[in-house]
This record gives sequence, structure tokens and C-alpha cells, in this order.
Amino acid sequence: MKTSILTLLAISFLTCAKAQTAEEIIAKHIDAIGGQDKLSQVNSVYMESSTEVMGNQSSTKTSIVNGKGYRNESDFNGQNLVQVVTDKGAWMINPFAGSTDAAALPEDQFHASADQVYIDPLFNYAANGAKVELEGQEKVGDVNAYKIKYTNKYNSDITYYIDPSTWYIIQVVKTGEAMGQPITITVTPSDYQKTDSGIVFPNKTHLDMEQFALDVTVNKIEINKEIDPAIFEMSK
Repeated sequence: MKTSILTLLAISFLTCAKAQTAEEIIAKHIDAIGGQDKLSQVNSVYMESSTEVMGNQSSTKTSIVNGKGYRNESDFNGQNLVQVVTDKGAWMINPFAGSTDAAALPEDQFHASADQVYIDPLFNYAANGAKVELEGQEKVGDVNAYKIKYTNKYNSDITYYIDPSTWYIIQVVKTGEAMGQPITITVTPSDYQKTDSGIVFPNKTHLDMEQFALDVTVNKIEINKEIDPAIFEMSK
């Protein structure tokens, strides 16, 4: 009995130590991108970007109201692709699937994408119902990055890789769906730059979706721009 109690205490201690280490890494990441005070004052982010996919260029607009809604709208040669996530559900307009009507996403896809409504899901993650776990370090290119497993309130996982020299996120890996098939999505942000608000954002992002890849370059960022909540409502 005594041995069992000591074993349980040891396991509990190791678990707590691991959680504290993950929290410390995330705290350094938050400091690196602007700090707790500045991030807590960000209510919305609006971005205009150019996206390149398979040799084609498109213009993209992204609107985020922190904790409430995310909308990404891309114009591919006159075809308007719209993806929306809110705190209650998700929908999209995908003309490449043969329809220009808005369609609600299945519950599992919503759960997997739910954290897009946050400016940075690692900021105040516990208050948003998520948990984190440090899974050691792993090479991302030449960087021996910290590997953080993030599990949101819907039990959907995302893996973040954080550079121990800059404390920036240098890779994100998550599961998704394309053409009805499950895929692994690898997101590689880079070219971090500080905005006038003091918040640091990546200006370039590479998305590998197995079947194809996207390269996004941010041309404009506006912090706390007034965003009409109606843009997140699914069109009839």
C-alpha cells in the first residue's frame, strides 16, 4: 500500500512538472509576441493577403473577432471561397465543390477548426477550455523546437512547435479534410514582424495540405478594426 501511494505521488508530481514546463514555454511565447497586457487588448484582427496555390494568385481577406468569429474569403479567378468559424459552428461556400451556396460544416470539422476564432489559441488557453502538454523537443529544419500538444475543449488536437531562441511558433500540425479525405495539415509561419500595436505576427505562411500547398503573404494588418458581426452569419 505504501509503495502504491508513493508511486501515485511520483506520477502526480511528474505530471505537474510537465504541465508547468509547458506553461513556462507558452508564457515565453506570449511575451515574445507582445505580452499579456497588449494581447488582452486585442479584440479583432483584419488582414489582407495574397495567396499563391499551384501557380495561381488570389487575394484573401481574413477577419477575426477574438473568441467570437473567424472569416477567410479568397477570390480565385472570380471564384469566391469563404470559410467561417464561430463559437457555435462553422460553414463555408466552396465553388470548387460545385456549389455557390453556404453549407454548414459537420460537427467534427467544426470541432477541429474551432480555435481559429482566437488571435492566438495559446493565449489564455485554459480559460478557453483547452489543455496543453509538453512532448519534448523535435527538429523542425535546423531548430530543435519545443513540441506542445494542444487539446481544445472539443478534444481536438493541434501540435505547436516553438523555437527556443525566439519563442515564436515555427510550425503547426493538425488534421483536416480535403475532398472528403482526412489529411495532415502542416502550417509553417515565418517572417515575424511587429505591428504598430506592438503585437508580432508572421507575414508569411506556408500551408502543406498533402494534395496541394498554399503560400500566404500578408500585405496589411489592422488591429481592433470594427468588424460587422453579420459577416459570420451563414447566408441563406
